[in-house]
Order: sequence, then C-alpha cells, then structure tokens
Amino acid sequence: MSTRHAKAAEAFLKDTSMAQWHNETLWMVRAKRDKMSREVPEWEDLREKACQLKLYSNSHLDELLVEFEKNATANGAIVHWAKDAEEYRNVVYDILHSHGVKRFVKSKSMLAEECELNPFLIEKGIDVVESDLGERILQLMHLPPSHIVLPAIHIKREQVGKLFEKEMGAEKGNFDPTYLTHVARKNLRNIFLHAEAAMTGANFAVASTGDIVVCTNEGNADIGTSCPKLNIAAFGLEKIVPDMEALGVFTRLLARSGTGQPATTYTSHYRRPREGGEYHIIIVDNGRTDILAHQEHVKTLNCIRCGACMNTCPVYRRSGGYSYTYFIPGPIGINLGMAHAPAKYYDNLSACSLCLSCSNVCPVKVDLGEQIYRWRQTLQGIGKANSEKKALSGGMKVLMEHPALFNAALRVAPALNVMPRFLKYNGLNDWGKGRELPKFAGETFNEMWKKHKVQGKEGNTK
Repeated sequence: MSTRHAKAAEAFLKDTSMAQWHNETLWMVRAKRDKMSREVPEWEDLREKACQLKLYSNSHLDELLVEFEKNATANGAIVHWAKDAEEYRNVVYDILHSHGVKRFVKSKSMLAEECELNPFLIEKGIDVVESDLGERILQLMHLPPSHIVLPAIHIKREQVGKLFEKEMGAEKGNFDPTYLTHVARKNLRNIFLHAEAAMTGANFAVASTGDIVVCTNEGNADIGTSCPKLNIAAFGLEKIVPDMEALGVFTRLLARSGTGQPATTYTSHYRRPREGGEYHIIIVDNGRTDILAHQEHVKTLNCIRCGACMNTCPVYRRSGGYSYTYFIPGPIGINLGMAHAPAKYYDNLSACSLCLSCSNVCPVKVDLGEQIYRWRQTLQGIGKANSEKKALSGGMKVLMEHPALFNAALRVAPALNVMPRFLKYNGLNDWGKGRELPKFAGETFNEMWKKHKVQGKEGNTK
C-alpha cells in the first residue's frame, strides 16, 4: 500500500532531469557545508555547546521568555502572547486593523506559513506581499515553499522569467538571473516604499537584551522594516536564547550548516520602535510546549531551521518538498508533523531510509533519524500500522527464528536468478519498481565459512 508521500515522490521522479538537478543541487549545498565545517577546528565542540544551550533554554522557557518580555518592553516594544495559530493570526490582524493598514510587507517566516497567516489576512482585505525573492516567486505562483531556507529551489530560471513577463513586465525570453533579480528589485522597491506596515520572523530572540535577530542574504527584512513606522516581529517560543554569548554560538553554526557560508550577508538586530512608530513582538506557542512533554522527542525543539537535514537527505533530494504532507518537508518536517498531529502526518514516516545522515549534520544535534525510528514504533498504537508490512515482518520473524527454514530459503534463493522476469517484477514487488533485484550467489556465506574453516584446520594440521 503506497503512502501519499510515495505516490507524490513517484510523480516527482517522472521528470528525470528535474529530479536529477534537484538531487545534485542540494548535494552541492551539503558539500559546501562540509567544507565550511572542516575550516572550524572546534566545529564539534560548537555543535555540542549549541545542543546543550538549546536543551537549557527549552527547559527554562518560563524564566527566559519572561526576561525577554521585560527587556523588550523596556526597549519600547509591545509584547503579545499567542497560545495557538488562531490567536497569532488575530493578534496580527488586530494590530494592522487598528492602524488602518491595507498594504503589508513581510520577510520570510516559517511561523507565518505554519499558522497560515497570509490567506487569513488577504481574506480580511489586506494586501500581503512576501519580500524574500524565493517567497515572492512562489506567492505569485500560488505555491508553498518546498524548502525552509531555499523556498523556490525547485523552480528553474526559465519559469521565473515567464512569471516576471506576466507579473512585472520583464523582457520576453530573458532568463538571465542577474536581469531577473533587477526586475524583482525594482518591483519590490516600490512595494517597500508604499507599505504601511512590515513584519519579520526571528531566527533568534535574546532574553538578556530583548533583541530580535534576523539572518538574511537579501536585506529584504532590513529595508522592509526601515520604511513604515509600524513593525511586527513574531517567533515560536523555542527561538529564545539566553544571551549574546549564546547567540554567537548559533550564528557561527547557522549559515555554515544551511548554505555553506561563514555567515549570512545580514545579521540584523531589532530592539526598539522607529521614532514616532510602534514595534510589536508576538511570542507564539502553537503546540511547542506540548512537545516538551515528549521526552523522547524534546530535541525537536532544538531545531534552528538551517535546512541541513534536507540538503543531505537522500529521500528529500530525490522526491522534492511537495511530496511531504506537512508544510515543512524533510527529516525535521517528518518529526514536527508527528509531534503536532501523528494521525494526520504519519505517512511521512515512510520517507526515511534511516541512514542517519540528518542526525550527523544537524548543528544542534537533533537526533532526527533516531526519532523517526521511534515514531514508527508508535504506528500500531494509533491504528496506522501498514498491514502489508506487518505481515512481511511477521513472516521474516518466523524465518529468522527457525535456522532450518532460513538455511533452506538460502539454498533455493539462487533459483530467482533464472526465474522469468514477469514472475519477479510485478505489482507485489515494490522494490523492483525502481531497482533490479540482487543476483544471489550459488554458495551461501554459511557454506563458504564452514568450507574455509575446515580447510584452515587441515592446513594447520599439515
């Protein structure tokens, strides 16, 4: 029985050139991450420090978030709390509505995606424009992000060129990336200048100072917040870090892990409202405190959204972001989906080979692959275990527990080598849909071992 992920991945793989390009491009980013990490002698020490800092922060949320609120308020910001997505959306709308805002510009925020902010505000009559280039392309295409750091990684420049011809009056047939960037810049600059309010997410929130820290490569967050006097920032409560020293650990890891850069082009700190303006900060829970109750999965909250696990994952690279049913794809998305709604997102668990490459590259040591394995053990309890896999596992258990049966199976296995192809490759053989079965050796390892063991003894006698 194919999962929704398997069916979507099969559709993605039909475009073989696109699938190959997606795989190779993301692996190139992973290779850049490796190069960067080798240039920092204390890399593994930084990872361990970051992991421990996250575990500390997430176990002291009651202290750190209150400290952040106190300092942010002293800086002149107005702090709001939202227990869930609905409350978060309403807080944003109430702020905008009270100021009569109709033109609203945003920089990239996965929290806004998580809480479906854009469609909510658009339905209320507010014109919402994404200012991150990748997000803007996808907004005009009416598509969600397929990657948390490289949201439009699956879109080719030819597609962007045609889109900009239609939406921005770009030259017909000009797909040059530099030209298209200038077209987007000109279009967005006018939007920035006329925006009545701006919003950012947050990569980090510093408890000791009340700072919101945003890391970008385009500077869109900076120009967005520089024009209007009404600014909003929102972050999931797990983004809190204790102080500037802790922040330094994470900023050394973030860009190196995510894009293979020493640092993002812009690491911006927002602390106070503009003169004569207002700065609102929204702290959002939306199920995060519930994850704290899952001791086996609490490290999920360590995630700093660098995307390294996606860049290395052999399944994500070959199946694309839209094959996952949770809005965040890849290994971290599998775990977050299960933490929020296991009965809804369980099918993503099949999108993992348990190679653990994701766990090995994670800068904050989230045990992603191990958690996926543990989530799989819960499928029976929520009534989502695959009956075919259960039957297969039961059969393998019988085979492995009976040596005579196991050895008999090994002896007849080579018969598969000469069996007609239609008997081997059919609807019952999922493995054979994309791969060739291995050629079984005429001599089993057991037989080889016994023969060489006897020969060895004879040689010692002589």
